Amino acid sequence: MYFVIMGCGRVGSALALSLEQQGHEVAVIDQDEAAFRRLGPSFEGRRVTGLGFDRDTLIQAGIRDTYAFAAVSSGDNSNILAARVARETFDVEHVVARIYDPGRAEIYQRLGIPTVATVRWTSDQVLRRLLPQGAVPTHTDPSGRIMLTEIPPHSSWVGTSLRRMEEAAGARVGYLTRLGEGMLPAVDTVFQEGDLVQFLVGTDRLTAVEALLTSPRPHDL
Repeated sequence: MYFVIMGCGRVGSALALSLEQQGHEVAVIDQDEAAFRRLGPSFEGRRVTGLGFDRDTLIQAGIRDTYAFAAVSSGDNSNILAARVARETFDVEHVVARIYDPGRAEIYQRLGIPTVATVRWTSDQVLRRLLPQGAVPTHTDPSGRIMLTEIPPHSSWVGTSLRRMEEAAGARVGYLTRLGEGMLPAVDTVFQEGDLVQFLVGTDRLTAVEALLTSPRPHDL
């Protein structure tokens, strides 16, 4: 798959190198050309000098072909603006933004842009929001038979009760994160836009569960 990353600091460079090591194609945007030195000489992806919220810069980086976009520069405003341009102008479905201010992070979660305040931020957390989620499990039991993994349901599942989703997928909801706060689902909890849902899944059924939940909701559910 193809990824575009805005910001070539410690998080952005680590994310770019990790994605490339996993066989993906990556473009990195930074307004400081010297920042690309963090990628090292072996990095084969694109290095694009410019502002990550500028349309022409994003097009040069290949935003029209990208699977996911991560805004991880040092500025909240730049990250949010770039994330919104990627989502709203170029229709990138998988977008994540790094936010230093936890209060702001909650606001932008409501806009459907997954955000994590910097005190909790690691490149692993970015990967869990960009990659097909079975590739980066949160936890696997010692036998390797049960996995806790974040699966991003298709937008058409918004408004569906988590119990209905569990029945359809044959999986359990372990917990969900809403507006930056973890919560255990109640009987009547409904999936909302921006929710991050952790499912308990048998490893032998992970592919089927992901295929169901990341696709448009079937009409008979």
